[in-house]
Amino acid sequence: MFKKTLTTLSVVLALGAHANAQDYPVDTVTLITHSSPGGGSDVFLREMSGYLAPILGVNVVVENVRGGSGAKAMADLAKAKPDGSRFYATTPTFIYTSLLSETEYTYKDLEPLVNFFIDPEVIYTAAGSEYETLDDVIAAARESRGRWGAANPASLERQALEQLKAATGVEAAVVTHEGGGDLMINVLNGTLQIGVGEVQELQSQLEAGEIRLLATFSGERLDNYPDLPTVEELGYEVVVRKFRGLAAPKGTPDAVIAAWETAAQAVLANEDYKAKYLANNLRPEFIAHDDYVEFINTFASETEAFLKQSGVIQ
Repeated sequence: MFKKTLTTLSVVLALGAHANAQDYPVDTVTLITHSSPGGGSDVFLREMSGYLAPILGVNVVVENVRGGSGAKAMADLAKAKPDGSRFYATTPTFIYTSLLSETEYTYKDLEPLVNFFIDPEVIYTAAGSEYETLDDVIAAARESRGRWGAANPASLERQALEQLKAATGVEAAVVTHEGGGDLMINVLNGTLQIGVGEVQELQSQLEAGEIRLLATFSGERLDNYPDLPTVEELGYEVVVRKFRGLAAPKGTPDAVIAAWETAAQAVLANEDYKAKYLANNLRPEFIAHDDYVEFINTFASETEAFLKQSGVIQ
């Protein structure tokens, strides 16, 4: 098992999580993401940064490094100094991009640091669409080829939809985009029957009543949406886990890694932040550095096997 139980806040504080600035080797930490502003990783980093900064005793800046579904961001981090100043928000996308594209740098050139969350993926449609349930979408795809949407060509969302196609036997077209914003537009205007995303990046549309959730790819129902069925409950054996963590440049010192392991546990235990991330349906799942390295390598191996089995790569 890679998941490690969170320590209590008292233990975290005893370890010195609330460090003074001089305890950390730099004054400013930059967290980069391949996500566009408002995307899942962008929201995750910006909401966490305000709570993380006082724990590490540094300034925390979020920077969007877009291009190539994460390829540009991976190259940026791979070339960065391993001095504790620059990190990359890891999601399954950086594995998919590495496997599906000819990139200068891949996930193997980065050092998995720690994991913070598992982010449930949900299937949604426009509030005014004819599809009241996921079964309605499947039935429509059986009659005439459907159009389903994922945010990035190299993404867990795409794999989830490909797996759903295989589980249902339908031949829907999976249309990919460079970001969640373009995907949302095409779902809202009816070009796509469904899209896949995380609740936190869909929150404003949900609150405005513009979209309707049909199912979640999680292994269990979401606490904030207890009536939303899982895809598995509906009879389709597809369960996916979207992780949210950080990667560092290769050669990052042990002391910096240790500081992040302690800080990650402290920020997840912060009651104010906890209220926010639980409201966004983020599930805390701290994974320490050594276990995260193993987790990422295992995820990459399993993903590569799936892509080969499905004929996406040779």
